[in-house]
Amino acid sequence: MDDGGDRGGSLDSRRGDRHSHEWADEAAGPVVRPFALVGGRTAIARDDLDLIAVVETSASLPEETSPLAPEHETILQVCRTPLSVAEVASELDLALGVVRVMLGDLLDAGFIEVRRPAPVAQFPNERVLKDVIDGLRAL
Repeated sequence: MDDGGDRGGSLDSRRGDRHSHEWADEAAGPVVRPFALVGGRTAIARDDLDLIAVVETSASLPEETSPLAPEHETILQVCRTPLSVAEVASELDLALGVVRVMLGDLLDAGFIEVRRPAPVAQFPNERVLKDVIDGLRAL
């Protein structure tokens, strides 16, 4: 079925060039695969970037030694307000593993701060919560 356009030779009216469709294919997705963004790395040496860890752009950004990749810049913009690692991946529409690697890079460079959630052992146990609820009901 012909959609009326010649992908390889049509001019993009917004950009005026012949390369508008070379970097994306609607059926296959982007030409640059997500794991290519992180050089094929899939694992990080950190355990503080779990799904619910809260990530925020550092208040004092370090002196940049080299320009950041556009994806890293996007993460810094998204993380101006605290978000969980899972929310960052959702905002960027990228695989969680890829986002964790990029967050690890930014954390190592001092661009972001990570706050881990409180361990379950620090939460009140079920009995204490039940006693609080019963006390509130008694008021």
